[in-house]
Amino acid sequence: MPPTRFIGEPINVEFAQPPLFAKQPPCPARFVWGEEWFEIVANLQEWRDYGRRGRMANNMRPENLLKAAKRGSWGVGRYYFRVQVSNGRIFEIYYDRAPKGQAQRLGSWFLNREILPDGPDEEVKSEK
Repeated sequence: MPPTRFIGEPINVEFAQPPLFAKQPPCPARFVWGEEWFEIVANLQEWRDYGRRGRMANNMRPENLLKAAKRGSWGVGRYYFRVQVSNGRIFEIYYDRAPKGQAQRLGSWFLNREILPDGPDEEVKSEK
């Protein structure tokens, strides 16, 4: 596994075309982290995690839990993207479908980590 630097900060994203379904977004075209814009030039990998977290972890009958883990349910799950940006850096970003209250029902985007060039195989803390 390549070395990574954990970041775990919210980001804003833009799409080439608006997503057909807001809770099932494709890979964005660009994102802003802090005050810096990053243009995505390649979507290297994507995956979904419909695991239930926090208070949602125990609010479903066991017989429905397996179905929900495969296809998701409202407000539960994350869409992950490993992307390369125009300056060559590689990041892992994700969309968290969980609403953050009445005003923010669509979920949030996060910059999870940076995949570092070959070097020591360990996770490095963010120094931004």
